[in-house]
Amino acid sequence: MPTLICGSMAFDTIMVFPDRFKNYILPDQIDNLNVCFVNPELRREYGGCAGNIAYSLKLLGGEPIPMATVGKDFEDYRRRLQQNGIPDQHVVEIPSLYTAQCFITTDQDNNQITAFHPGAMGEAHQNKVADAANISSGIVAPDGRDAMLQHSRDFAALGIPFMFDPGQNLPLFSKDELLTCIDQATWCVMNDYESQLMMKITELTLDDIASQVHALIVTRGGEGSRIYAGGKLIDIPAASIQAAVDPTGCGDAFRAGLLYGLNCGWDWETSGRVASLVGAFKVESQGTQNHHFTEDQFRARFEESFGYRMVT
Repeated sequence: MPTLICGSMAFDTIMVFPDRFKNYILPDQIDNLNVCFVNPELRREYGGCAGNIAYSLKLLGGEPIPMATVGKDFEDYRRRLQQNGIPDQHVVEIPSLYTAQCFITTDQDNNQITAFHPGAMGEAHQNKVADAANISSGIVAPDGRDAMLQHSRDFAALGIPFMFDPGQNLPLFSKDELLTCIDQATWCVMNDYESQLMMKITELTLDDIASQVHALIVTRGGEGSRIYAGGKLIDIPAASIQAAVDPTGCGDAFRAGLLYGLNCGWDWETSGRVASLVGAFKVESQGTQNHHFTEDQFRARFEESFGYRMVT
């Protein structure tokens, strides 16, 4: 059954400055900053949480249906969705706006200057969960603030199980809004830093949050992940990585693995390890949607990483 992926679709423009920012930013002139960094190296990647999750879920054999709003510049991205067999009927174009875009410049010290234009993402509340038919489950991933609140309400009202993933948008929500989304959600996922921020805003402990959902999943980077489910604490190890190239989008790949496991009815021990391995494949390639694997490759890596065969 299809999984509805509510979240952003974006272009990521990534540039590399072959020097150090600090050599050109004068501390005593910071209030009068006017500097240009010439970046001979540039690449443009397809991104956004909905696009990234849908891509990895499709690789696994799932049926993702992304729901997002995009702009007048989306044609190439839409063609790519179609080429990958990902439905685009709920990716709605807003002709007067541009697709959300992130511009990142990195220097030789791995310092970053980032500019983000939300564009059409701010209109994502125009989409309605009820417009998607035969949905078995879904996720509310980072998107326009109003859309995230609305989609959570819609999933709950329709009785469709969904995962709440506030991500980098956590600071946009009030305590009451987060408490409501947690109450509506079936599962909740966040990284370790976000879990600390969630506890600070809601004044709940992780055990408190876990008691209100079927499962709370907290990712911990190279230390794996931790799943609070059914009164148990399940530690999931990180999958082995051949060469760490780019961590960007690893969290979205992980979420795709969780959603696939849930749709397959697997236990959390299996779903968590599948999610970990999808993240490992992603971190080994540059960009958020350039990793590839076959079913046989995935199963072989699963056994190599975790010491037993993946039985499904």
